[in-house]
Amino acid sequence: MNPPSAQALTQADGEIEVTLTVNGSPVSMTLPARVTLSDALRDHLGLTGTHVGCEHGICGMCTVLVDGQAARSCLLFAVQLDGAEVTTVEGMGRVDDLHPLQESFGRHHALQCGFCTPGFLMSSYDLLSHEPGVAREDLPAELSGVLCRCTGYRNIIDAVDEVAEAHRCGIPGPGNCGSRTLVGRTPAGASGAAGGVAQETAAPEDTSGPRHIELPSGEPTIAIDLTSELNSGPADVARVLGDVRLLARCLPGAELTDDLGDGWYRGRARIALGPVRLSFQGLAQVLEQRADRIVLNAQGKDTGGGSAQAGIVMLATASGAGTSLHADAKVFLTGRIAGFGRSLAGDVSKRMFEDFARAIDQAAAGAEPDVSARPPSAVALLGGALRAHARVSLARVLRPLSRRRSKNR
Repeated sequence: MNPPSAQALTQADGEIEVTLTVNGSPVSMTLPARVTLSDALRDHLGLTGTHVGCEHGICGMCTVLVDGQAARSCLLFAVQLDGAEVTTVEGMGRVDDLHPLQESFGRHHALQCGFCTPGFLMSSYDLLSHEPGVAREDLPAELSGVLCRCTGYRNIIDAVDEVAEAHRCGIPGPGNCGSRTLVGRTPAGASGAAGGVAQETAAPEDTSGPRHIELPSGEPTIAIDLTSELNSGPADVARVLGDVRLLARCLPGAELTDDLGDGWYRGRARIALGPVRLSFQGLAQVLEQRADRIVLNAQGKDTGGGSAQAGIVMLATASGAGTSLHADAKVFLTGRIAGFGRSLAGDVSKRMFEDFARAIDQAAAGAEPDVSARPPSAVALLGGALRAHARVSLARVLRPLSRRRSKNR
């Protein structure tokens, strides 16, 4: 057996670009080699209809179609599937035009908690598309690859058998697969369907070249006004502010991927907040860059459909033997991350800027910033924010007690 070529080997933490067609939409992602298809679908594309259960290929919750065949997405690495066509439960039907299997599952009450429903829908479709003449008595064995935790097997068998009887000449194909049909979460005001299926059209990502970044005129989602004291002197800090690539390495989760010239840069930023994992790709425009000041605008889109825009001003001034670094930022968010409360989102953003300032201080001192392209730790960011809230709350409780003690004296 010949050893693999150098091109076939990838570091454990290395990233690979993979291109898939998901529910009829071409998708390109840059992913670590060990990211499973299920995680890529859920965390990077927002297709959370693909459920994850045992992660050992036993329960069948994560079943999807890969090139027309049922596959356990938890057992496949996304990078293995470059060029493949993937169909998820979101591609089966639209909220106003359900697939026959979805209609039958609803009609026969073939779902209780709904956790197994996507797996059963995809497995049932795979079965009926390959064996349209399957007999009812064979269905329990044929569908045994998906486990129902609510034990609603009788109703599931009834639902699948009804569709099989009605479509002996061939089951209709997925009805929500077409160009740019990708994300299947229910839009605001619409109701969900069996398997959590609804239609949402993914907006095309446009980061092809420089253009003017215009920030919204309304109130920002987050406003940051923060001053950090650095040990490094102004000249050393100015060296970092003058090197955009070095500056980007100081921001946790951020990475510059291309210098487009004339103050334009392409990059990405990732953050994980509990179950919400975001990956923004977009552009940054440096509007002003001096030894003591940098002004920039940035905008990006998350693979799950959210967006972020920010205007950032950083000013460095001498402060004793060190430097005061002031950051003024206005951040506008839409999508999943905008669902966090403004107070909590603001605290998390402030923690990130504090980490940013510490990394700038390290870079100014000649050390490599102690951050990486990994998403910032949700536990650390949220923990710090919650501790700050707790301190403020405790101070509010203790302040009246302290006043009463003073009066008693």
